[in-house]
Amino acid sequence: MIPTIAAPWLTGYIPGVPTPFDETDRIDINAFARLCERQIAAGVSAIVVCETAGEAATLSAAEQEFIIRAAVDVARGRTRVIAGAGSNSTERAVHLTRRAEAAGADAILSVVPYYNKPMQRGIHAHFQAVSLSTRLPVLLHDIPARSVRGLADETLARLCQSSRVAGLVDGTGDIPRPARLSALVPPGFRLLSGDDATALAYIAAGGDGCISTIANVTPDVCRAIFSSLRQGRLSSARHLARRLLALEACLPQQDPAALKYALSLLGLMHATPRLPLVEPDETAKAEIARALSGLAEDEWAASAQA
Repeated sequence: MIPTIAAPWLTGYIPGVPTPFDETDRIDINAFARLCERQIAAGVSAIVVCETAGEAATLSAAEQEFIIRAAVDVARGRTRVIAGAGSNSTERAVHLTRRAEAAGADAILSVVPYYNKPMQRGIHAHFQAVSLSTRLPVLLHDIPARSVRGLADETLARLCQSSRVAGLVDGTGDIPRPARLSALVPPGFRLLSGDDATALAYIAAGGDGCISTIANVTPDVCRAIFSSLRQGRLSSARHLARRLLALEACLPQQDPAALKYALSLLGLMHATPRLPLVEPDETAKAEIARALSGLAEDEWAASAQA
């Protein structure tokens, strides 16, 4: 087994930052910069752009590169930028990966090819091609709810033997998986949950962190949860996590439209997603508003100043 690319900074709650659009459906770069600055102020180790929350499926290659460059410019080395560069076309995934590297990204996030329903040998060959096209650390995103096909443990183990992928973003909600994978992956390989609902248990079971939706809304609480876990204070982490349950129940239902609406209530961006996504219905909006109002007012005051 060859050494994995060292990426010790892949840890904690890492937000998948949404892509704000203005009234004309163009990228709102000022709102995007505010979102990034807010996360940097909260001390995140990295931000993810141009992935699920970033509505990458509706972004052109030029728009993706524009967003990645903007994130790198805002970060100025204060945090790392993980660029989503996935596609169900291997050729396009390689193309996006190379553009992301040229734009200054620190790592690539590449999703299991969706819609095509490739066999495991095809998934292996796809990720091999992506990892060989860049010098950056590559994170593999396993999210069967969106891709239909999952990344089998055995396929991941094969990829670790023949290419220097740096980690896995695990959207399966499979809490025991870190324990299973520990014997299959190289030292330093990072295991990150991609599911907020099970992230606490996943990290407690040996995971290194979470690519998170809810961290966009409550970065300080998420940081405190992770700190408590790392200090062995599981009861404290659970207590903090319970504060987020109502919000956690709202966001996945119409993600990322629900996330955008929540952030709009905080005055950080417009709520409008890009078609075929639309804003949440009125019932969902009311639930999101109630979930936000249930959190401490001083928390939002601090957020507004970030």
